[in-house]
Amino acid sequence: MRVLLKFVLDTDPDAAWRALRSPAVFREVAAPLLGMTSLEDAGFPTIWQPGEHPVRVRAGGLLPIGRQLIRVSLDDRRADGVRILRDRGEGVSGALRAVTLWDHRMAVSPAPGSDDGTAKTLYRDQLTVSAGILTPAAWAGLWAFWQWRGLRLRQLAPGWSFEPELVAASASGPAGDVPALRAM
Repeated sequence: MRVLLKFVLDTDPDAAWRALRSPAVFREVAAPLLGMTSLEDAGFPTIWQPGEHPVRVRAGGLLPIGRQLIRVSLDDRRADGVRILRDRGEGVSGALRAVTLWDHRMAVSPAPGSDDGTAKTLYRDQLTVSAGILTPAAWAGLWAFWQWRGLRLRQLAPGWSFEPELVAASASGPAGDVPALRAM
């Protein structure tokens, strides 16, 4: 089953792309419904890199649900300007293990009509999920959670700022030193 979101964010596409790749934003849009803790030795990276990222998930930040493997791939070189973050992860333990298919794609591109000087982003989000006979129940819970995520993304987006000069200045340093996303 699928959960779909499509709306315009009040921020420019570069800032939105940076936010999608930020574990801090990932955690902020999930809270307080879900709490995530990184199981990587160094904790959450500053920016999601392609590869596997294990996390512990708790409902309300308290009740353990299980461990999940976030498997990130990025497609940011498309000719049409669309940038896609894809997570084809899986539940590793607990209730999350019941999910047998997890394919989450988030895409950003300039919003139609945003060439008039306003910086707006078209955001599209698709989750395809299967949990065997539990799929309808999983879908219902995920649909409600995705509505929350969508609301939080729209609330947070105006505060995202992309600062190319900071990215250029830190290009020679470690990837974790790029402070290009800031709240205003």
